[in-house]
Amino acid sequence: MATYTLPELPYDYAALEPVINPQIVELHHDKHHAAYVKGANDTLEQLEEARDKEAWGAINGLQKNLAFHLSGHILHSIYWHNMTGDGGGEPLAADGVGDLADAITDSFGSFAGFKSQLTKAAATTQGSGWGVLAYEPVSGKLIVEQVYDHQGNVGQGSVPVLVFDAWEHAFYLQYKNQKVDFIEAMWRVVNWQDVAKRYAAAKERADVLLLAP
Repeated sequence: MATYTLPELPYDYAALEPVINPQIVELHHDKHHAAYVKGANDTLEQLEEARDKEAWGAINGLQKNLAFHLSGHILHSIYWHNMTGDGGGEPLAADGVGDLADAITDSFGSFAGFKSQLTKAAATTQGSGWGVLAYEPVSGKLIVEQVYDHQGNVGQGSVPVLVFDAWEHAFYLQYKNQKVDFIEAMWRVVNWQDVAKRYAAAKERADVLLLAP
């Protein structure tokens, strides 16, 4: 039995229009995300075979493949739930996400400062990557991470709560090479309720992590 499975979308393919058209959502989920799930499962099988045979000649490549595919699966699983057709704006106490709003202000000075940093981080990734808002448990603050491919440049122990996919397959059919336009449009579909739940869960579990002194 496969360890990882492709999660169903929490909405239909057209739910994010006009920010992301149905064709992109379908291809992105059913093809690209599915490929990361398959890649993670295939790599686990190859690692099992290597253990059985005590054949470790390909260990470096297998571990890198596992990190790549598994991180792709995890980030995409967050990505789908981070969006909603009736999202956008900014987190407000009136909408029940005041703790998240306060944490953003405390960590970045203002929502505008946070939005500018995450936008730039996502839009200026070299090649393929992500812009990520993460809870960093050592400081108890939110940080922005610029993730290359799926797993590079990440602070160990940080928990992603909001992710912007800046790989070309996320936008090229609709936005062509205008990555900045896509990232700016993404703010119109952010599901702050989901982000707030992820932030609360990450903060609650922080004390069970092995923290640096």
